Amino acid sequence: MSITRRTTRDVRLGNRASVLYTLRREGPISRQDIAVRAGVSAATANNVVGQLLEEGVLGEAGQMPSNGGRPASLTGINPGYGAVVGVDLGETAVRLELFDLALQRTLLVDTPVRAGEQGAEAIAELIAAGVERLLSESGVARERLLGLGVGVPGIVEDSGTSLVHAPSMGWEGAPLAALLEQRTGLPATVSNGAKALGTAEAWFGAAGEGQDVVVCLIGTGVGASLLQQGTLYRGASASAGEWGHTTIVLDGDTCRCGAHGCLEAYVGAPAIVRRWAAVSGEATAGLGEEEVIEQLAVAAEAGGEQALEVLRETARYLGAGVSDLVNLVNPDRIVIGGWVGLRLGPLLLPLVREQARRRALGPPFERLTLDLCHLGPDAVALGAATMIVDRFFAAGGQRETV
Repeated sequence: MSITRRTTRDVRLGNRASVLYTLRREGPISRQDIAVRAGVSAATANNVVGQLLEEGVLGEAGQMPSNGGRPASLTGINPGYGAVVGVDLGETAVRLELFDLALQRTLLVDTPVRAGEQGAEAIAELIAAGVERLLSESGVARERLLGLGVGVPGIVEDSGTSLVHAPSMGWEGAPLAALLEQRTGLPATVSNGAKALGTAEAWFGAAGEGQDVVVCLIGTGVGASLLQQGTLYRGASASAGEWGHTTIVLDGDTCRCGAHGCLEAYVGAPAIVRRWAAVSGEATAGLGEEEVIEQLAVAAEAGGEQALEVLRETARYLGAGVSDLVNLVNPDRIVIGGWVGLRLGPLLLPLVREQARRRALGPPFERLTLDLCHLGPDAVALGAATMIVDRFFAAGGQRETV
């Protein structure tokens, strides 16, 4: 059995990371509270906080009320120390968002993806141009950028080099992270969009640190991220969570992945659009997916029976998919997000609960909470940016280089 020995540098960086994560969760707080909550000595807390203040990663944030003695200073993350870019890559559009170190969004750029521009190199050029636009419009200096995070619609194979397998984009092992680093000079992290959404929910949303949570993304594609006690489960090759490609109907409809009967083929946006178009006739002609989903939602909200029937059929499949998660993973909470999930969720959730209750095992279902994501349509880009900040904190506030 091999024994891994921690060096003095490992200990120092670990202490810095503990302080940064503590301040992310609970700051601004005093140095005394930092020591207690980060699990380090008072001397270590003082030393680490002093270093990070000198480097500019932390900042003074006022003082605690005094009970007669000298008031203690409060310390927190300095939002202005650095900036990160989060990208939500879809089949038809790219959303780039600029965030400060506290992950507050400062600027947003949406860029359409035209037909014939879905190749990995073309997308890398599109994202690189978007980064330049963010820098130009925000006035943020390039040297302040800590990195670039991207959520993609496909499997990201993490075997030393991030390779993206995205059939909907025509990609089979595309080295998107390497392409982006070549074009931007920034450290790049690429993850499946559902995992990026789960990361955002774990840090800011409905996924509590002490819970087992499944965060489901329902958009053009369908996926999930599995959070165990607040930690993302990735699987042996980082492809865990491909819930949309679990089989819901044997030899059923063809999925974009090439298989038959996948959940995505029944509850993804294209499937819902097809069902609504079949009953609404020419009303959907010439409209994009988002416009058709909005049309369906408005009709259902008005009590239209055809629209409600489309939602009932969608809920049958989605409820079966939810029951599979309940029986297999036994989560405390399932959270529904993605642009389709958020728009149709208020209408679908009561129907999905009813369908899932019929199929799931009773005890685990009765303890389950089924919610909508708390973070809205920007959550994938936020999660992608969060991955960069997470790496920065885990490295003790040390910048990565390409």
